[in-house]
Amino acid sequence: MMRRRSKILLGLVFVGLVAFVAVRHWQADIGERLFARGVEARVGRDVTLGLADGLHIGLCGTGSPLPNADRAGPCTVVIAGKRVFVVDSGEGGARNISMMGIPNGKIERLFLTHFHSDHMDGLGPMMLLRWTGSAHKAPLPIHGPEGVTAVVDGFNGAYTADFGYRVAHHGEKLVPSSGAGGAAVSFPIPAGPTVIFDDGGLRVTAFPVDHKPVMPAVGYRFDYKGRSVVISGDTAKSSMVEQVSKGADLLVHEALQPRLVKLMTAGLEKKGVKNTAQITRDILDYHASPEEAAQSAKAAAVKMLLLTHIVPPLPNRFFYPAFLGDAARQYPGEIVVGEDGMFLSLPAAKPTIERRKLL
Repeated sequence: MMRRRSKILLGLVFVGLVAFVAVRHWQADIGERLFARGVEARVGRDVTLGLADGLHIGLCGTGSPLPNADRAGPCTVVIAGKRVFVVDSGEGGARNISMMGIPNGKIERLFLTHFHSDHMDGLGPMMLLRWTGSAHKAPLPIHGPEGVTAVVDGFNGAYTADFGYRVAHHGEKLVPSSGAGGAAVSFPIPAGPTVIFDDGGLRVTAFPVDHKPVMPAVGYRFDYKGRSVVISGDTAKSSMVEQVSKGADLLVHEALQPRLVKLMTAGLEKKGVKNTAQITRDILDYHASPEEAAQSAKAAAVKMLLLTHIVPPLPNRFFYPAFLGDAARQYPGEIVVGEDGMFLSLPAAKPTIERRKLL
């Protein structure tokens, strides 16, 4: 019996060695063939084609300014029917949109909640990939409260040389010079819920939130064919969020867990990194905790609470219960910790919320 097992083991080792040598010898050819299969499966993918009519939400960025390898900067895709919109444009957001199988060239408009760097530092790639993805002849409309014009003009100025390079290399037919960059669409800082876009059955309402000293700062509500989604933007616990979210299907709310952030502060102090330690103290007063977001979700009687702009960075899902704290006691509905690539569908024909991952 022992001799037989030894022969089997030696046979397996021999087969393994042969396979290893074969792979090393033909690695380039194998790699090229596998790459070709990957191209066939993923390049040009368009998940919007198979979507049921309704509202769809894609998380293209659930992170914050604090570095996190698994989370891009704040970015949310809203698809109404087949029309694609984006709220905020954090670093890595445009990349994730493409990797999720949502063509950048289909982005119709972008809405900024405020002008913190992490919500707009991905504007360059967002404008570029949208322009080159579909030979757009007009710039990307970028909606935002007063101040958005200066932001968009700044990005356009920084990318002027790049725009010229693209046109010179690819030609006006592929990248019309008239379609480069963004075009600011400014609206007055709202004192209360204000409709800023109403077209083709989609209504977008802007509302002020409490992110002091950051002003202006707004959130958005999207209504389409009986389904509704509210995106809070960055805010402390806000009665305005609760008011605007009344009866909404989904509340996408930012969340910071103070207990975990305080542990970061203590660690930074211990290492003598006092400047960053003070910043982690400062951020506690203008964000909402998961528990506070849950309280708002309950007050508004929304069907689901989806948390984003996750602070602090979480290594993996094991830490979600610590991050959520007592949130489940504050709200009887489903609470989801958002992840990059998460995609939720709210079909017009039924009251369900369906969830899957595209990354």
